[in-house]
Amino acid sequence: MLAFPAAIKIYVAVQPVDMRKQFNGLWTAVQDQLGEDPKSGAVFCFINKDRTRLKLLYWDTTGVWVLAKRLEKGRFSWPQPSEKTTKLALVPEAFALLVGGIELKHGSLKAWYER
Repeated sequence: MLAFPAAIKIYVAVQPVDMRKQFNGLWTAVQDQLGEDPKSGAVFCFINKDRTRLKLLYWDTTGVWVLAKRLEKGRFSWPQPSEKTTKLALVPEAFALLVGGIELKHGSLKAWYER
């Protein structure tokens, strides 16, 4: 399981992306789709259309990390895309629940899970 410090920003893209994208493609998606700076030190999270694959992009000041996860069964519970929202900012605890398969919408969590 991944663990991030409490101070790190985590942005979740609500629109799916093509999982064939690697470093440069995800870097461009952060800039164009999310409107963020990939070198900001935040973790950027992307999902495919079927919600079975997940990729993270992270700049650690020396280079770019791309982490990937493929579910063998089931799907990730993911925020629904809307016309106004392209991304959500989550606290690390909420991100861990999301990646761990917990449905945030129907859980007993309060609004603290969004930043």
